Amino acid sequence: MSIADNKKAFHDYFVEEQFEAGIVLQGWEVKSIRAGRVQLKEAYVITKGGEIFLFGAHIGALPTASTHIHPDSVRTRKLLLHAEQIKKLINKVERSGYTMVPLNMHYLNGRVKCQIGLAKGKKQHDKRETEKERDSQREVQKAMKQHRR
Repeated sequence: MSIADNKKAFHDYFVEEQFEAGIVLQGWEVKSIRAGRVQLKEAYVITKGGEIFLFGAHIGALPTASTHIHPDSVRTRKLLLHAEQIKKLINKVERSGYTMVPLNMHYLNGRVKCQIGLAKGKKQHDKRETEKERDSQREVQKAMKQHRR
């Protein structure tokens, strides 16, 4: 079940490969995520010291979450992947000019997971081309729908 999607990722990047990663969260963050107070729009994934981190994801604290902690809504969160996957991602990012972007956040067996994509950036003309294709597909669907009536 999806919690939050990063629609901007598919608009700005060609996503070539996808990986599913666990996230190291604090208790108040899990409560906020279950309440749907998460946003991935400005988030991206970075590598540091052979580990992978989710940077810039906004998880808003619930007012009832806790009184004795001071929540940091955009803190850097560690992503959990297998060692081979981490090596592969780091090699692709450092050598081939790829970037890693969070695509969505979802539940899997009661746990919060983050889908990250290995992507290359789109140029402005690629974005326009994608929008033209989407518009033409929409017009074809509309014509087919009217034709059926």
